[in-house]
Amino acid sequence: MRNNSAEITLEIEIKLRVADRDALRERLARLKAQPTRARVHEMNTLYDTRDGALARRGQMIRVRVEREVGGAGKLGKGPGKDADKTVTLTYKGPVKDHEERDGRKVRGNGRAAHGGGNPNRSAGPYKVREEREVRASDERAIAEILGALGLTPRFRYEKYRSTYRLPGIAHVVVELDETPIGDFLELEGRCQAIDRAAARLGFGGADYITESYGALYARNCAEAGQAVFQNEPGGPLRAAEMLFRNGGRGRRKKNQPETRSRDRRDPVV
Repeated sequence: MRNNSAEITLEIEIKLRVADRDALRERLARLKAQPTRARVHEMNTLYDTRDGALARRGQMIRVRVEREVGGAGKLGKGPGKDADKTVTLTYKGPVKDHEERDGRKVRGNGRAAHGGGNPNRSAGPYKVREEREVRASDERAIAEILGALGLTPRFRYEKYRSTYRLPGIAHVVVELDETPIGDFLELEGRCQAIDRAAARLGFGGADYITESYGALYARNCAEAGQAVFQNEPGGPLRAAEMLFRNGGRGRRKKNQPETRSRDRRDPVV
């Protein structure tokens, strides 16, 4: 692991559900959105104690492995080589009861709607959390260190991510995530910039989602009558998994996550 200092930031973000990925890409093209990095495949693993102590406190430890996969092709194209690999260890704190406006931290959860009052009010709620990240080179060594601290994988999920910036809107990053439970936009940045970007992309405050992918996956499983964890009665604790099909067989049908789970508890994520 490289000896890099952890970067501490205040993460402000929302998700938006994308019903038609091709139409969304066409809209991004019309808006002259600029890709800021190569499309990547992500494998994310969330760690917690066996009894979910971190999740109960609203905290999260994540190991993310990214590999470049090139353009916006089919999901059957697998991750790139290790030479293109980036490993990031992330800590996220509890969701905060405040938001940022015009670069200043203020109290409130951002649920006020635009209207005849303060023009700085935001169009919808945001997820606001302290975030600390450090880059590494060996995810196996990180897993061993976390294991020595009593942390085990509790949720593993993969996605493909394309990252853009919209011309004329500073302080917001637009990320298109292709996941086994559907496609989502993530907008991260300042609150007003998020509102402007969402509006330009055809969304409003009522469309904002602040749930994590773990929570969305649990809800998806519940709606489909599927279980979440892959645990046999009396067997070892296994991580819940939100994955595409293995063996290069392409993407699962929309809203049909891969799971062999028998334990019907929600994932501790």
